Amino acid sequence: MTQPAATEPAVDPRLLEVLVCPLTKGPLEYDRAANELVSRKAGLAYPIRDGIPIMLPDEARELEP
Repeated sequence: MTQPAATEPAVDPRLLEVLVCPLTKGPLEYDRAANELVSRKAGLAYPIRDGIPIMLPDEARELEP
């Protein structure tokens, strides 16, 4: 299995435009370095695995204050 090229986003940009936090329905920020979608309002970071955002709160990492 190959990793995406450095210039290629891990997630389709069109998908990022329509995704929202499942808890707050607020916007998400793409953290390319951590390969996560961050919801500042919920204080959670949702992982992206194999280019697929895992939008389950149980799978999310809590952000440090």
